[in-house]
Amino acid sequence: MNRTGRVAVGLLVLAAAAGCGPQEGKPSAAGREKASAEEVIRIGFAAPLTGPQAHYGKEMQNGVVLAIEALNAGGPVIGGRPVRFELVSEDDQADPKQGTGVAQRLVDAGIRGMLGHFNSGTSIPASKIYAEHGIPQIAMATAPAYTRNGYKTAFRAMTNDVQQGGVMGRFAVEKLGAKRVAIVDDRTAYGQGLADEFEKAVRAAGAQVVRREYTSDKATDFMAILTSIKAAAPDVVFFGGADAQAGPMARQIRQLGLPATLMGGEMVKSPNFIQLAGEAAEGTVASLAGLPLAQMPGGKDYAARYEARFKEEVQVYSPYAYDAAKVMAAAMVRAGSSDPAAYLPELARTQAAGVTSANIAYDERGDLREGTITVYRVEGGAWKVVEAVGR
Repeated sequence: MNRTGRVAVGLLVLAAAAGCGPQEGKPSAAGREKASAEEVIRIGFAAPLTGPQAHYGKEMQNGVVLAIEALNAGGPVIGGRPVRFELVSEDDQADPKQGTGVAQRLVDAGIRGMLGHFNSGTSIPASKIYAEHGIPQIAMATAPAYTRNGYKTAFRAMTNDVQQGGVMGRFAVEKLGAKRVAIVDDRTAYGQGLADEFEKAVRAAGAQVVRREYTSDKATDFMAILTSIKAAAPDVVFFGGADAQAGPMARQIRQLGLPATLMGGEMVKSPNFIQLAGEAAEGTVASLAGLPLAQMPGGKDYAARYEARFKEEVQVYSPYAYDAAKVMAAAMVRAGSSDPAAYLPELARTQAAGVTSANIAYDERGDLREGTITVYRVEGGAWKVVEAVGR
């Protein structure tokens, strides 16, 4: 999709979010006066909207759209003036180079806040651009480095990989009884960072890491890597990466007769992984930040609204994106201004109830203070909750 196409998509989203679709005839004088009195607040969004990770980005975008529609339907007022939120969407294709170009375009478009990027690999370089222009950013990125560059504008929508990798590493040793562990990562900021934290936790728990292998986020043939891993006889194979690679990996583990449990992070915990892996998905263990949707404070209501609006079920990321959009707008309301410099301090002081948590709050780095991790296993062709671990 070219830039013109992306902007067109963004503007269609804006029209829907603002509730101002096509109407017959010309707007009335009262309507024109109301429109001219409104402050239009442009909010940026970026994620992979094409390519093998598009399902992640589109679901994340849906959460933002749902939030903006709800905000505009409530007749928002900031500093005594009616406002209307508009979403400007860009496709970063999960590519760091594309991500920085997208960031600059969004800044040039006059956004007042940024929701995204999705991947750590795009969020980290893009965060420098948003920070240079003082634009608050709430990203889905989980790599520790995202909030460790000292940018006061960077905040997270989900917990980071330090906790997620730690929970999974301890689970592998303490609950699965693993003594020998193999680790593969896709060399992205997300995959490598999660695998690093998993390895630290495994070693701390007393298990041995018998192989550490690397692949790319575009690979689908892992037979050479898995053959080497099989020779080391691991009890667990941990993969740091996305479902598009984890699915074929699960199949190839089965084909090689490797009797090891496949584990991964939240990018593996998706319906897409089960579809790609087929019967080989059975027994796979993965983690996800936060509580299961049905146990989230606003999960059931959110699921009903999401399914009514988009005619599909919630998968993983949209509730977090929804909360991020609502939190950013609430900070503007408290500050009485959409000026990033004015509302940034209020965003940092956030203490709010949302869909995903009863207490959304940030620490001094911009990480979420509350960090439950839920562990899931594929049983009978579906993800089932194993346990939830709180911070």
